[in-house]
Amino acid sequence: MYMDLTETKFRKFRPKPDYFLVLLCIGLALFGLVMIGSASSLIAFERFDGHNNYYFVGKQAVSLVIGLVLMFFAQGIDYRSYKKYAFVLLIITIFLLILSLLPGIGKETKGAHRWIELGFLNFQPSEIAKLTFIVYLSSWFSSRVKINILPLLLIVGVMSVLIISQPDLGTLTIIVGIAITLFFTAGGSYMQLFAGLGILSVLFGVFIRSSAYRWQRFLTFMNPSTESQGAGYHINQAIIAVGSGGIMGLGFGKSIQKYLYLPEPYSDSIFAIIAEELGLFRTSIIIFAFALVAWRGFRVAQNAPDKFGKLLATGITVWIVLQAFINIGAITGVLPLTGVPLPFISYGGSSLIATLVAVGILINISKQANANETNL
Repeated sequence: MYMDLTETKFRKFRPKPDYFLVLLCIGLALFGLVMIGSASSLIAFERFDGHNNYYFVGKQAVSLVIGLVLMFFAQGIDYRSYKKYAFVLLIITIFLLILSLLPGIGKETKGAHRWIELGFLNFQPSEIAKLTFIVYLSSWFSSRVKINILPLLLIVGVMSVLIISQPDLGTLTIIVGIAITLFFTAGGSYMQLFAGLGILSVLFGVFIRSSAYRWQRFLTFMNPSTESQGAGYHINQAIIAVGSGGIMGLGFGKSIQKYLYLPEPYSDSIFAIIAEELGLFRTSIIIFAFALVAWRGFRVAQNAPDKFGKLLATGITVWIVLQAFINIGAITGVLPLTGVPLPFISYGGSSLIATLVAVGILINISKQANANETNL
């Protein structure tokens, strides 16, 4: 009788993860595999002469399996343990970002130095940087009673210099967005926040104007119809794809833009293919799914047992949702093109694995929150 009561009590008070959030993220990743299969089929056919039409799907599936395994391990590690190693993780990340810029180690693709190539292993340090940056800021903010924006600007400045050198404006935007959100969530001064935003705005303007390529992208964003065969080609083709889908879409696998019209159809531009094939109605379900991820993520943050957990959950949720917003906004012409992947869905092993590890940490925080609620 005693054992039965003990086991019943254990089952009752055993912390449970947010299964709804888990299913949402895995569902988006599986949907991504399907859409990568459609969007990449022609490119794979041409690259391998018809012998491996599902090359990109296969690589993404391997990354998904690795990501799910790491997510499983991450959800089993008490998130509070990351606080002890936050600074070390940040230093390692900075070292990796520097390595990506070095000849012979860093891999250059289309003028960008965003990858580290180690024979069989290629990865983007900037994807790891998003997570370690969140862990470090969460640890730093949670350890201080009074928040000062000057050290934050210094940390963001170091990260910005390394990321700009790649260059990777999309990741930089996400890093800055995360920093602002966590500063506000940690209780930072409104006056300091507005002053920091002013400084960042000036620096951002100088950064855009200092490069003819970035300035041309900005002008193209302001008027996409100009240079439709030049600087505005990518965004114009994306808008055509989105518009061609209409309400119900052309049908799965029937995209026209993926026939070498739209650049990067299976990675950064995959949302355009989704809209073209599935239409506005079904595409809105994907947007709604990201809204649900935001809801569940911020709910985890709200119920987190301590300040570190609250900041960590907030940072991870903002990262995923902000990146989705930037990607979709860029493809639909609401924001300038920045080259960030659509979380869980776009092709890219580094992005998928890093995001799933972050979800694992978020799930662990949800478990700790549920345990606290139950014990109360």
